[in-house]
Amino acid sequence: MKAEATLQRIAVYPGSFDPVTLGHLDIIHRAAKQFDKLIVAVLNNTSKNPLFTVEERKQLLREATADQPNVEIDSFRDLLVRYMRSVDARVIVRGIRSVTDFEYELQLASTNRHLDDEIETIFMTTNPKFSYLSSSIVKEIAQFEGKVGELVPSHVEQALRQRFRERNQAGERR
Repeated sequence: MKAEATLQRIAVYPGSFDPVTLGHLDIIHRAAKQFDKLIVAVLNNTSKNPLFTVEERKQLLREATADQPNVEIDSFRDLLVRYMRSVDARVIVRGIRSVTDFEYELQLASTNRHLDDEIETIFMTTNPKFSYLSSSIVKEIAQFEGKVGELVPSHVEQALRQRFRERNQAGERR
């Protein structure tokens, strides 16, 4: 008898991850337990001015998820549903911090469902200790040399310090 091929349960956790925070990692670690493969997909949004390049964000994520063998880091710049089809994924994972997040994420989930009714979105509530945390807040604190060590992995904290040091030095030369 021929063994039946088992379908891999693949999910995608999309985001800008500029930079990755402990809140993101909480969702990544929890979602990775639920799927055979979790693809953390960095959005290459050309309309934004990110602090880190897509490749830098991918590398920071790789380092942060090195202990998760079923987590893959990738990037995309197309419609999410098209990207999902290209990697044979059927589930989008989204983190929810607040009611405001839920309203926005519900709109996105409904839009993605309209574009492809085979795609499902799963919402994961954030750990309450990270409910206030966002990449924007982390960048603002780091920009003014505040402590972010309890908000991001240590290698991300170092990358933030280095990036703002470079920017400050570039500004002084002008």
